[in-house]
Amino acid sequence: MPPFSNASPHASLADVAACRATLRGGSRTFFAASLALPKSVRKPATGLYAFCRMADDAIDHGADRSAALADLHARLERIYAGVPEDAAADRAFADCVARFAIPKQFPLALLEGFAWDAAGRRYDSLSDLKAYGVRVAGTVGAMMAMVMNVRERVLVARACELGVAMQLTNIARDVGEDARSGRLYLPQAWLREAGIEADAWLANPRFDARLAAVIERLLAAAEELYARSDAGLAQLPAACRPGMFAARLLYAEIGHEVARRGFDSVSQRAVVPWQRKARILADAVVAAKRQPALGSAADLEEAGFLVEAMAPTMQTLPAPPESARERARWPRLEDRVAWLVDLFERLERRDAASNAVNPS
Repeated sequence: MPPFSNASPHASLADVAACRATLRGGSRTFFAASLALPKSVRKPATGLYAFCRMADDAIDHGADRSAALADLHARLERIYAGVPEDAAADRAFADCVARFAIPKQFPLALLEGFAWDAAGRRYDSLSDLKAYGVRVAGTVGAMMAMVMNVRERVLVARACELGVAMQLTNIARDVGEDARSGRLYLPQAWLREAGIEADAWLANPRFDARLAAVIERLLAAAEELYARSDAGLAQLPAACRPGMFAARLLYAEIGHEVARRGFDSVSQRAVVPWQRKARILADAVVAAKRQPALGSAADLEEAGFLVEAMAPTMQTLPAPPESARERARWPRLEDRVAWLVDLFERLERRDAASNAVNPS
């Protein structure tokens, strides 16, 4: 199927709805940010994220991780052969792959990162951790760039860096949760420098000033990558910028919330309240209107293999036009933000009511 062809799609409207429901329940930061994307991008992006989420859950929650990984490889082969498995996420991702000519190396690298998870791999240096982040998150950033018809080498590199920054933020937020599941992603060299013996700490995870310094250091590394990605985000198609800046700012704010809590992500999990999310969405509109220069920052070395995989598909494809009906529905960026702010408030109220009826 040629790029942007609508011939013989695999996914039905029911499949897309199922993928959206998956994200609403398990990837709410992306779900909220995606609502600020134009429909022509939001639909394939939903299929992309739903497949990635399904794969992640299969490894995280499966009884046999090796079997789950083998199954994911088989499903990926079927997707690239144009005969996806009978599952909504597979059909939606198959359409995304065919329509946007996504190189197979990208989802294969994602599965490699999941294999590292299945093996309980640890990371000695920040570079090692970035290599992991490139696989489990940079790949998603690169594929999102293709869905937005962005194929320039420097912009794909910035998209990878944004994904890695988000992954480092997730790791910093989930230190305690990961430890209680027997996982430790913090750089081992940093732990040794702080006087923390990894195995002993993992057997009895406790928060102290030494660990706070390590988490602070990791969030500083994430902030550097967020800053590098900003110029790339500013070069995206205008209709895509608010949603992607919203995702970038919302994830960075998770790290800021960890910092506000004294970098204690062992005894508590940082959550950004909806009122602050609303302000961040407004900030995303302002950020989307800026046009900073790309500069001459070197590509992230650990992501080099992904950028090289883009080479055969670097030609620019014609962007699918946004329909007149869609433009009429979202006449201004400010209107999108106002609607999203209202959505955040309603979601938070629904959660509060549900928790009151069914306390955990």
